[in-house]
Amino acid sequence: MTAAASATTDTPSPGPRETANHRLVLPADANQYGTLYAGALLQYGLETAYATATRAVGPAANLMLRRVIALECRQSVPVGALVEIRGAVLSVRRGYLAVGVVGMPLSGQDLPWMDGLFGFAQVGPDGLPCELPVEVEPVAACSFWQPLVERHAKLARVRGATASWLNKKEPPPEETPPAAGEPSRLTP
Repeated sequence: MTAAASATTDTPSPGPRETANHRLVLPADANQYGTLYAGALLQYGLETAYATATRAVGPAANLMLRRVIALECRQSVPVGALVEIRGAVLSVRRGYLAVGVVGMPLSGQDLPWMDGLFGFAQVGPDGLPCELPVEVEPVAACSFWQPLVERHAKLARVRGATASWLNKKEPPPEETPPAAGEPSRLTP
């Protein structure tokens, strides 16, 4: 058995709650080094994550990207490579889904070339977040998704700003002028 055939048989097939997306890396997706440009990497991951979330919610889905929780490029991908990205819903809360994506190992490689976490919110007709229209089950715990499940749990404990500062009526704090002899922070 060749190394490529061995890698294929060791990789699990997508489960019923997973989405698989295949893309050919084209020159338009490349950086100056002839490898996948970071913006295209983000696009590939987001397309797979959105398809996964929409498929999980069904026809009543009206999902909005809430945040890119994490995105890691682990290996450069050359132009001409055919890549596979798998997605699965890892976590569900009322009107929010966290989706994990994994770039399956390239030919002759053992490790994923990328992985990421994306958060989506269900949006109502008024454009505001609302509850999901159906019950969505996250992917069953398995060794394949476990690293992303653990990363998501760790990052979920680190709460970012929720834009509450936008609702405050207080003016922004005044800058104190520099002391005599100190350079101004405004001058180049």
